[in-house]
Amino acid sequence: MPRIGVLAIQGDFAAHEAALREAGAEACEVRKAEEFREVDGLIIPGGESTTLLKFILNPDLGLRQAFEEFHRAGKPIFGTCAGLILVAKDVTNPPQFSFGFIDVGVERNAWGRQKESFEAVGEGYLEGNAKPLKMVFIRAPRIRRLGAGVELLATWQGEPVMARQDAVLVGTFHPELTGDLTVHRYFLDMVKK
Repeated sequence: MPRIGVLAIQGDFAAHEAALREAGAEACEVRKAEEFREVDGLIIPGGESTTLLKFILNPDLGLRQAFEEFHRAGKPIFGTCAGLILVAKDVTNPPQFSFGFIDVGVERNAWGRQKESFEAVGEGYLEGNAKPLKMVFIRAPRIRRLGAGVELLATWQGEPVMARQDAVLVGTFHPELTGDLTVHRYFLDMVKK
């Protein structure tokens, strides 16, 4: 059984853990550098990207090096909402540091403020053909640019909301809040392969 870590610094990591367990994975919380070595895949949940960065970039914690080594090893990473912002190549509104693990450009909070959060049904291409996919957007970023090597995996109203490049999966929405395990099962399959 694959062991998936959920970065448990801030954000809705407990909901991701519950979805992973329901999808058939062993889930655990990751807070320390050494815990990155104990998991086969990693989810970076939504939350506040600047808060997550403060912890990850704190030199006393060693999380940055562990995170970058995890990516270099080719282990799957799934960034949702704030997690997407952290792994994107370009970030605007305002610009901030990001790790550049996936060649996408994102605009922070582009779907509106907290009070403008919404639920929707978009189209997912995770199984090849377009299928309805439940989505929850909370202060979500928008994907403004997809690089040449990036695969589009879901859209809402024609806009990209989920993408993948090699072992990095990203989404602008919160699949852990929908009750639909499609996205977590897809990530689990990435880890198994």
